[in-house]
Amino acid sequence: MRFNLMGPFEIVAEDGRVCRPVAPKVCQTLALLLTRPNEVVTAESLIRELWGDRPPRSATTTLQTYVYHARRMFESERLDAHGRSLIVTTPPGYSIQVDDAEVDLRVFERLISAARVQLGQGDAVSALSSARKALALWRGPAFSSFVAGDLLKGHLAHLEELRIGAFELVIEAESRLGRHRELLPELRRLIAEYPLNEWFHQQLIGALSAAGRRAEALQAYQHVRRLLADELGLEPSVELQRLQLRLLDPAAALARAGGRPVAGRVPAVARRA
Repeated sequence: MRFNLMGPFEIVAEDGRVCRPVAPKVCQTLALLLTRPNEVVTAESLIRELWGDRPPRSATTTLQTYVYHARRMFESERLDAHGRSLIVTTPPGYSIQVDDAEVDLRVFERLISAARVQLGQGDAVSALSSARKALALWRGPAFSSFVAGDLLKGHLAHLEELRIGAFELVIEAESRLGRHRELLPELRRLIAEYPLNEWFHQQLIGALSAAGRRAEALQAYQHVRRLLADELGLEPSVELQRLQLRLLDPAAALARAGGRPVAGRVPAVARRA
């Protein structure tokens, strides 16, 4: 069985049936429980997620109703077969009893951690495979079946940082494998999605240069320079400026490096491995 939250909320049963709960508050309750599988989530946390700082007087009773409806859904969809109790009442709250492998969020996190370790060990092929498998789990914006409350918004921010990190891992692994031309379409797409991410711009400029397209690389630098100036009133980072100087005078840059190619910056996700 798999609980999928990275996109519209859905539950895939063991026999392949797909259940898509329609009650937003029930989905929201289950989502918060699934971010912490096998851990007790307090009723206070669930109430805060569902209603923020202004819960109704009946919040505790209404929460119990949502949990009841979730349990009834598991029964009617035969998701709690073999006597399995998915939602357990454990004072001061509830827990959902599932394996990490049954929650796409946890699978995603595990794959990203594996990719970091693999890249740190110099295994670019395995790192690329793990990172791409992680990204393939995204079916759209996470928690898109309901409006996330304060607690899930925090988890959304965490997931988005991991997603950006996954893209960084893919780019670094592809670069180490010498696939600079193949990276160009993906880098342009990422820059369109994250226009103020200087690291993606830097990688595009570097990939263009490595592919023998120095003039386009310089044009890409001018583009990001204007973008940062117009949007934030900032100059490009020191690393981007150094990259521009290497493009303008590659012979001097090679001499300063002792005749060796100048390496690009390793992404933070790889350095944390």
